[in-house]
Amino acid sequence: MLTIDTPTRAEALLSAEEEHVAHNYHPLDVVVASGSGAVLTDVAGRDYLDFLAAYSATNFGHGHPVLLAAARDQLERVTLTSRAFHHDQLAPFAESLAALVGKEMVLPMNTGAEAVESAVKVARKWGYEVKGVPDGRAEIIVAGGNFHGRTTTVISFSDDPDARDHFGPYTPGFVTVPYGDLAGLESAITEHTVAVLLEPIQGEAGVRIPPPGYLAGVRAVTSRHRVLFIADEIQSGLGRTGRTLACEHEGVVPDVYLLGKALGGGIVPVSAVVADADVLGVLRPGQHGSTFGGNPMACAVGRAVVGLLATGEYQERATRLGVRMRDRLEGMLGHGVVGFRARGLWAGVDVDPSLGSGRHVCEALAARHVLAKDTHGSTVRLAPPLVITENQLDAGLDQLEAVLGELSRSPGRRVRPILSE
Repeated sequence: MLTIDTPTRAEALLSAEEEHVAHNYHPLDVVVASGSGAVLTDVAGRDYLDFLAAYSATNFGHGHPVLLAAARDQLERVTLTSRAFHHDQLAPFAESLAALVGKEMVLPMNTGAEAVESAVKVARKWGYEVKGVPDGRAEIIVAGGNFHGRTTTVISFSDDPDARDHFGPYTPGFVTVPYGDLAGLESAITEHTVAVLLEPIQGEAGVRIPPPGYLAGVRAVTSRHRVLFIADEIQSGLGRTGRTLACEHEGVVPDVYLLGKALGGGIVPVSAVVADADVLGVLRPGQHGSTFGGNPMACAVGRAVVGLLATGEYQERATRLGVRMRDRLEGMLGHGVVGFRARGLWAGVDVDPSLGSGRHVCEALAARHVLAKDTHGSTVRLAPPLVITENQLDAGLDQLEAVLGELSRSPGRRVRPILSE
């Protein structure tokens, strides 16, 4: 375990958390007190480079002045009305977000999992009322290795035992096929299939990028069989991969986008289902809702996020800095890294398992004041805020290289490199 040498305030907070907070996470033992840009500061005043960006929720860094200004302004006006009434932020937010991604309508929600649940309901309703699938027979095809949240419906089609085991009975109506297997996907389609739900890049699985042409193939298959293509861009979207949406790398336009995380600017939870009227138009008053979904504060911050993305600056930064990160990671192949996958400012780095687990590497990084998170054994995810500077990026990667060097020099350790994707 990483040891905090501070003192008492951190130790007291960690002890209280252990006693009073449900143990559904296993965080690194760093107690954050503040943040600015790509830097987080702990309760003892020590700075850390953020190489996780809250799983892409803080793509624009901590305390972005434009986003804070939008939040402060709205905080002094009105924060919540519920959807029982109209408010002056909802229409501008929906209009700007729809325009950003090239769709007509927005269903605002709060969390990513809620957006996924909402899309499941919309797809089923579309299947019954538009496609003509018999009521109660709708099926949705998903991919193995997926991560779409941890609600009861979503974990019903997860193959992660930590997320799924002992939470049944499970919701029926989902068919799983291997990620990247286009032929397997098409063979799974039946007259009852209403949608294919995929992550354009599987984040939790270790930044797993599908084979070239796969997303375009999914689009062709779903169009041919009159099936909705739902792209879960909650982690991959909004600038992370160097494009506004990861689907753009293949020139693909799905029927439905699921957005979240960065949409709230790291200030409030904001998510959305975005589609054209022929899909979202199946909803009628009373059939779906959320007290906080589309609240004035969320819409004000979301509008500011859309405004930042509309300039193209952050997509360009993710592309340019992503090349720099890829070059550095390629230099680590054979020196503690056995492979990696990267797109934009996002990478899954496979550490030689003989050197230790991904958790072990992340603890060593935290001791060197760099915060990252492991996933699935010996894979470390890197997703720094898009505002990170070149010097900060290099400094964080220097520490990763140093950690791997120390581990590789341990007696009896040998690294066999494989090509990066």
